[in-house]
Amino acid sequence: MDDSLRAGIAIYNAGAYRAAHGAWESTWLTLENGSDDERFLHGLIQFTAAVHHVHDGNDSGAVGLARSAQRYLDGLDDDYRSVSLGGVRSYLARLEADSGADAESNGGADGDRDAIREDPPELRFDGRVVTYDDLDFEAVVVAAETLAEELDEYDETVVSDAVEYARKEVEDGTQTQFTAMVFDFVQNETQRGLVFQRMKEHVRRKRRRKDDVAGLFD
Repeated sequence: MDDSLRAGIAIYNAGAYRAAHGAWESTWLTLENGSDDERFLHGLIQFTAAVHHVHDGNDSGAVGLARSAQRYLDGLDDDYRSVSLGGVRSYLARLEADSGADAESNGGADGDRDAIREDPPELRFDGRVVTYDDLDFEAVVVAAETLAEELDEYDETVVSDAVEYARKEVEDGTQTQFTAMVFDFVQNETQRGLVFQRMKEHVRRKRRRKDDVAGLFD
């Protein structure tokens, strides 16, 4: 679980709140309903969704998710699976309390909501705020595939093939072209679109070479 956990945390900490759940969802769906791990991931997924809704201005949706996320996380250790849950719980409680205050009086409610919107907690793993630069190969793979799936501007099949070619490089001990591009796709946020275009072209060439070789034996 650690690779997907760290990948989702890094995605969240980069501000891609909605996309973060994609790193955890496939693992969550395999877990026994009601188990500690299932409740943990379910709570994190709902927490990131709540943050996303707050930033989108969907306050009622955010508050509903805040309530259910707190229920899922209830009873888990504050450092469950090495993730610091104290800040998560505090944020969710603030979000729910802000809704209650708003229902009683609008005085100051807009300011409180703005503070919550501007100040979501960073997620920590082993006491550290995890960023893309902290991810090893397997966690970067999860992050790359998640970003390609969750962000509309990227083709999942291109990234999936690039990951396949990168894995072969790692197995062979070369770790060159595709490995570097997969890391760059995740870590180089400001140039991600350009990195993807370069990746797309290299994947196209690799596919064509494979097809040409296969055609020799048809």
